[in-house]
Amino acid sequence: MIGIEIDFDAGLRLNCSMNTLRAAVIAGWMLSAGGVLADDLPLIEKVDLQPLQVNSNRLLQALNFAGNPLTEDQVARITQPPNPPGVPSKIRIIQETLDPLCLAAITINPESRVSVKAGPARPLLVEKDWALFLLKVHNQAGVTAPLAVTSEAPEVEAALFVDRPLTDRLSGVEVDYRVLVLKANQAGRLATVLSFDVGQGTQDLGFRSDLLVNFEVVPTFPVTFQVTDEDGKPTTAAFEIRDEESQVWPSQVHRVEPDFRFHPQVYRATGEKVHLADGSYTFTASRGPEYQPSSFDVEVKGKPQTVKIELQRWIDPSKLGWWSGDHHIHAAGCKHYENPTEGVHADAMLRHIVGEDLKVGANLTWGPCFDYQKQFFTGEVDVVSTYPYLLRYDIEVSGFGSHRSGHLCLLRLREQIYPGGDSSDHWPTLCLNTLKWAQKQGAVCGPAHSGWGLA
Repeated sequence: MIGIEIDFDAGLRLNCSMNTLRAAVIAGWMLSAGGVLADDLPLIEKVDLQPLQVNSNRLLQALNFAGNPLTEDQVARITQPPNPPGVPSKIRIIQETLDPLCLAAITINPESRVSVKAGPARPLLVEKDWALFLLKVHNQAGVTAPLAVTSEAPEVEAALFVDRPLTDRLSGVEVDYRVLVLKANQAGRLATVLSFDVGQGTQDLGFRSDLLVNFEVVPTFPVTFQVTDEDGKPTTAAFEIRDEESQVWPSQVHRVEPDFRFHPQVYRATGEKVHLADGSYTFTASRGPEYQPSSFDVEVKGKPQTVKIELQRWIDPSKLGWWSGDHHIHAAGCKHYENPTEGVHADAMLRHIVGEDLKVGANLTWGPCFDYQKQFFTGEVDVVSTYPYLLRYDIEVSGFGSHRSGHLCLLRLREQIYPGGDSSDHWPTLCLNTLKWAQKQGAVCGPAHSGWGLA
């Protein structure tokens, strides 16, 4: 277990009596009094159930991946089998479940003109954090072009969530739901005009594709970590933070380094912070498989907080001559290959290695991230390393051949680029020449895993 000490003088209380704010922020998951909400959205009966069901299921997957799952009851209503005659239709049930979560309803008429009106979700945001809302799209034209959104006010950022399994293109189904993400850069009241289109010239006349939204933005407060290892020295640990509705904080949407959006935890060292709005949260602290994870409840209530965590091991293999490590770390994370401006750099990767207590971390450059990540290769242990935590950059072969046999790790290279060029076009493939080239350098070579898993 992990020892937890709460600094009560800073205003932190172990109490889960109050609902957390994210339930209200995430697209009206909780619609409370005090805000002026739009009327219920009209039900659209003339729609094929099967594609509506498939697209709704993918929406649920996307919300789970983003760390913002619906409630068990909402999921059950959407995924349950179609109802027998005499019971409300499944088409109606899906819309009645998702419509209250919509900030806006968009209509694309048969001429592909876009118009928008306010939905019933409460326009509530959290300072400097991303919030998710749903959009209901009545696609009368069967458009499959990308849906675009812009925010007029620079204080409010707006984008469509197009991460897996969603794409930036509409499905063409008569009724579709998309995920809108918004971020406010200051607390208080903020207004912006959200504009929607599906391509140049599709905006409806008379500004009907624009929606004026007045947001209430609640402030956040710093929660500072004091993390000590079993020897009492400061260290780094992984923290997964969820509210009472199981929403992840800080939001996984649009995370940039040192936080990664493809997993729910963040890594924090002693003296570092997260910023949270008032509410009750469950913190789960861990530091790799050699430690005992523990969960504890925290209430943030209008002022800065300090949380003191004393980590406890259940085993230390290094005392027996075994050193923990990972020989197969994707050097650009798992979702940054196409957009290197979102990370990932050596210091961010070391944070994760220390936070998982990996004594050796092999960051492997491959494929789409090769031309950006190759700058970190030195042929030696990276300068950001701090004993006993050693970080090194090498190569993963995961293209032709290895997509069947399993990814090939080339470790302890002195040269990272196969002779003949210096770009990703010369990233090595799985062949005997690659192995001979690596062997001459004294490299350690081997498959990270089988091509089809262990099933």
